[in-house]
Amino acid sequence: MKQNCIETIGLTHKFSADETALSNINLQVQTQSIYGFLGPNGAGKTTTLKLILGLLKKQQGEILVFGEPFERNRVEILKKIGSMIESPSIYGHLTATENLRVLQKVYNCPKSRIAEVLELVGLSKTGSKKASHFSLGMKQRLSIAIALLHHPSLLILDEPTNGLDPNGIIEIRELLKDLANKEGITILISSHILSEIEKLVTHVGIINLGKLLFQGTLPELVSKQQQSSFIVFQTSDNGKALQIFEKNKIDCRIEQERIFASPLENEKIARINEQLVLSRIDVYAIQKKQNDLEAIFFDVLKN
Repeated sequence: MKQNCIETIGLTHKFSADETALSNINLQVQTQSIYGFLGPNGAGKTTTLKLILGLLKKQQGEILVFGEPFERNRVEILKKIGSMIESPSIYGHLTATENLRVLQKVYNCPKSRIAEVLELVGLSKTGSKKASHFSLGMKQRLSIAIALLHHPSLLILDEPTNGLDPNGIIEIRELLKDLANKEGITILISSHILSEIEKLVTHVGIINLGKLLFQGTLPELVSKQQQSSFIVFQTSDNGKALQIFEKNKIDCRIEQERIFASPLENEKIARINEQLVLSRIDVYAIQKKQNDLEAIFFDVLKN
């Protein structure tokens, strides 16, 4: 079993006596995973990330990064983390190379690393173009290049696809996949839209109103999809049809003038249909329905 790269234990944070931003958050981000931290705007995602990075003073709970307490090993831990929180932090009057040169001196890493990260994020041909003239997608990629400059083991990105067009989202997604698969970097990425990152992540945490509602692998979240499947029958007499379902010990309910039954094998569906017809009940439609991941996401938020 892989070690957790990030672990929070009972992390709680209040902005005031009446406003609890986080309540008992137990986050577990496995090493070399891509962890999607999901929740609507204002759910507590950015607050959690800021606490992990030491941008907010911890009030209650434990934060472990690389297996070490963050407070006691702050400097050493931050040397191994690259991050982008809220919006790209770049100098608009400088080129991509010049922006990176400033940070290269701060990080004291080789000058050759500048060309490497620009190539990595697809900005190697921007030349003398000032960052203020970059598109939002280019600015996001430059911020990721800055975060990668010092060869971090962990990358923390807050809404990196925010405001991007579909092509920009795909570009960022493919870049992050490469970083995880080829560079072995652990990635913690926050978003408020599941559909944007479900093709990217290996693990998911869902937060709402400061509470962690779900945490697990993407297949575990998908299993909720399978649990949410059902068969829909439209008949001429739902009341009479319901008695047939109950006689066959099938869980079902009538909703919106349709019968929603628990998942059934094809042979069982055929037998039920046969019984309905023999009972002179017209069957107008039989449909297999399954919640998509987006629907499950909102179901988790509601529960």
